Amino acid sequence: MKAEVINPFLESARIVIEQVIQVSPSTGMLGIKDIELIDNHIWIQVGMTGQLSGNIIFGIAEPVALKMVSAMMGGYVITEMDEMGQSAISELGNMISGNASTILSNQGVSVDITPPKLMKSESMSILPRRALSIPLVMEGIGELDIQVMIS
Repeated sequence: MKAEVINPFLESARIVIEQVIQVSPSTGMLGIKDIELIDNHIWIQVGMTGQLSGNIIFGIAEPVALKMVSAMMGGYVITEMDEMGQSAISELGNMISGNASTILSNQGVSVDITPPKLMKSESMSILPRRALSIPLVMEGIGELDIQVMIS
């Protein structure tokens, strides 16, 4: 797994979060970690095929996801992750992944992405994989974990 694969996702996530959530995220420590089920979390999985293949998983604690969706809805307070909230947070994963695939394409790497798949810990089967992981810290909101399993 190459560490530079995560850079287009990091760059894209920064841009998308600034645009739709109006927060400039800072970057946490890059590391390799086992993907594990954490209660009260939401995962958005986007598959990638082409010259690079694998999955990108965005991990978000549910209270953080609610704050992000509220910001996406213009400040309207969301208190539960209903269908609209799930759709909004999935679309955020889709926007980040789409922009990242454009960045990769501009670097000469041809990839396609799959539609985002939203998973909650209670309905998620364990992914026995290690991922390149980097958290994005959003001031006053929380963290969005970007986990890349690309080969």
